[in-house]
Amino acid sequence: MGPLSGYRIIELAGIGPGPMCAMLLSDMGADVLRIDRTADAGLGIAMDTKYALLNRGRRSVALDLKKPEAIEALLKMVEKADALIEGFRPGVTERLGLGPDVCLKRNPRLVYGRMTGWGQEGPMAHAAGHDINYIALSGALHSIGRRGEAPVPPLNLVGDFGGGALYLALGVVAGILETQKSGKGQVVDAAMVDGAASLMTAIYGIHGSGRWTDNRGDNILDTGAHYYDVYETKDGKYVSIGSIETKFYDELLELSGLKKEELARQNDRDAWPAMKQKVAAVFKTKTRDEWCKIMEGSDVCFAPVLSMTEAPKHPHNRHRGTFIEDDGVIQPGPAPRFSRTPSKIQRPPARAGEHTEEALRDWGFSASDLERLRKAAAIVQA
Repeated sequence: MGPLSGYRIIELAGIGPGPMCAMLLSDMGADVLRIDRTADAGLGIAMDTKYALLNRGRRSVALDLKKPEAIEALLKMVEKADALIEGFRPGVTERLGLGPDVCLKRNPRLVYGRMTGWGQEGPMAHAAGHDINYIALSGALHSIGRRGEAPVPPLNLVGDFGGGALYLALGVVAGILETQKSGKGQVVDAAMVDGAASLMTAIYGIHGSGRWTDNRGDNILDTGAHYYDVYETKDGKYVSIGSIETKFYDELLELSGLKKEELARQNDRDAWPAMKQKVAAVFKTKTRDEWCKIMEGSDVCFAPVLSMTEAPKHPHNRHRGTFIEDDGVIQPGPAPRFSRTPSKIQRPPARAGEHTEEALRDWGFSASDLERLRKAAAIVQA
């Protein structure tokens, strides 16, 4: 039913942003086939497979890509695919015999999506790295944190998932759209350092204007301003305030009881520290739930800071179905939403090699083909 229904995508299994991208494409209806290593087939992992949520929605085929028979089998599937995504270091798929040139020769319409941290070329292209390193090089990590404190890694949301998975998904879909016009495939080079930098575009613009400094906790969106921050409540919990616009700020003062205080102008930066102390003191006078009764649903730009245990239970999230339960696991549902072709989770996360023979048959392999691959130890059925 999803908007990508009917498109076939091959995913060379990896970690983090690659699986996230594949999950997004699958949630939107694409038939994404995950190619796992045979060494992983039948082996357990640290947690039950059903909790590996980034692997949801796809079938898994286990291939030994060190075997020429497996490479040829994969290239046979490439001929029928709309896209392929991989997340290895530059040059790995070329050494396997699965690089863009080889795959595009077999299928000139293929969109070949590549996910790396540093990109396909550059002085650091072949170095190891993780989310924290990519966002560090982009300027994003330096900008996140409080005044006088070290930068705070925002989980791995900005590099792996925001700057990586989302940009690769967008690139693959854009590539497929362009192929429908030109009849030609192409390579999508999605680098997490590029994506993280792109996410910072608006902040770089403000910085260029002179209205954003390099000092953490000194700016409007980085906890510098008293009207854009989190505050502790009487019961040790927290609420978030984002009263940037004047009319929202006025409502913050009204509902918090601070309206009668002698407060400096909202954007008098020299007064921000003192004003923040006053706001903090007010929020400590009531519990989080009490502040929710006063401010939730108002134009203060307010929300309680919820834990991952609490978030799925919030009335707004429950009403929208932001979180769903699938195979007994509570998890975020597909996003975004489509009015006519709704997204959905196609299946629970698969064990490596769980669908090897079933999926290969669906991709055009005969019984004799499967027997030949089994004898060559090129495939494993978990």
